Amino acid sequence: QVQLVESGGGLVQAGDSLRLSCTASERTFSSYPMAWFRQAPGKEREFLATINPSGAIKNHADFVRGRFTISRDNAKNTVSLQMNDLKPEDTAVYYCAAQVRPGTTTPRSYDYWGQGTQVTVSS
Repeated sequence: QVQLVESGGGLVQAGDSLRLSCTASERTFSSYPMAWFRQAPGKEREFLATINPSGAIKNHADFVRGRFTISRDNAKNTVSLQMNDLKPEDTAVYYCAAQVRPGTTTPRSYDYWGQGTQVTVSS
């Protein structure tokens, strides 16, 4: 059982940056594709970015490409999401997730989830 803990959320103003981190409890983290999702009130959880186990392959959702960047440090069991030029519509709870077997980017394809970290962007 992998435990994931997100950190780095907070209240920021439009145009600011935040860096979210997610730390895994086990070294098997390095073998899992990882992803970031977010969920705003009343909306479905949506995919933001994924990264393969080595960190060499990344995929970002079109609506965040160029503003958000996923990265990982397997030595520290950590995956991060750098978010720049934040907008009020980025307000949501942000989750990291681990995928035991490579699959799609739908939430149901991910096996382990963190508890989420709130990001609020004021205008």
